[in-house]
Amino acid sequence: MAEPLAPLPTAGRDRRPLLGYAMVWTAATLFAVNGTVSKVVLSSGISSVELTEVRSTGAFAGFVLVLLATAPGRLRIQLHDLPFLVVFGVTGVAFVQWLYFVSIHRLPIGIALLIEYVAPLLVALFARFLLKEPVRRRIWVALALALVGLALVVEVWSGGLALDELGLAAALAAAGAYAAYILLAERGVARRDPVSLSAYGFGFAALFWLAVRPLWRFPAGRLDDSVSLLGRLEHSELPVWLLMLFVVVVGTMATFGLVVAALRHLSATRVGIVAMLEPVVASLVAWAWLGESLSTVQLLGGCVVLTGIVLAQTAR
Repeated sequence: MAEPLAPLPTAGRDRRPLLGYAMVWTAATLFAVNGTVSKVVLSSGISSVELTEVRSTGAFAGFVLVLLATAPGRLRIQLHDLPFLVVFGVTGVAFVQWLYFVSIHRLPIGIALLIEYVAPLLVALFARFLLKEPVRRRIWVALALALVGLALVVEVWSGGLALDELGLAAALAAAGAYAAYILLAERGVARRDPVSLSAYGFGFAALFWLAVRPLWRFPAGRLDDSVSLLGRLEHSELPVWLLMLFVVVVGTMATFGLVVAALRHLSATRVGIVAMLEPVVASLVAWAWLGESLSTVQLLGGCVVLTGIVLAQTAR
């Protein structure tokens, strides 16, 4: 979710498409690596809530510092904007991150991301039935492919789910939360720039989790602990604080900046489709680093789901 970023409007026509594609590919790769780094942090005893709290607070502070240094006027808000920003921060940011961390802690990273990426399909269905927007007929093909692919991924015929049930529930809930994030972000960027929108989104997400788990209950003593990098790097260790810094700076702020910059050269739909690279790269990174592997049937199911997602991305 990693949590992926919502599609945002581009400014004008495509200018340097190859540069835009390179930016999205880089962002997707960093998101994928961030998933494995986050899994290592979670193995240290830091909970999903605590990691979400750190990521939200760190990203908020980072984005605010960037805006204060470059365009402080963008931080201005009006009183009537607050309800929307609170809903966006809690529903669209806080829960997407938390559910993502829960799911990758209990599932192979590639599968967790694959399920979360069903969100564009949910958005298209929401647009069709609730917003009454025109949606291309390919959405029904996309829905069928997604359902068949997910059935293959979870191996429903095996008499019991092949995946952890809580992790699967978290991944499905993350897809729903991410769909809400996309819809809210589409509305939000019509009213303010994406950087300040993200700053306030992470800010209210941080406030929400600080209310759930106050700062004084955070296990600060674990930050200096060294943790095994797991898998094929199990004999190597890094301090928890350094891994968390990676999650905030590289896995959140840098990736966001690359996606926003790419939107100057590519349409939001193209960015969304190219970002489908993330579950693929995440699976490769998790295999190379953690030794996570998928069965042939699960790989086939993943390809079917990705095909459905691409169709859903182009249905609106």
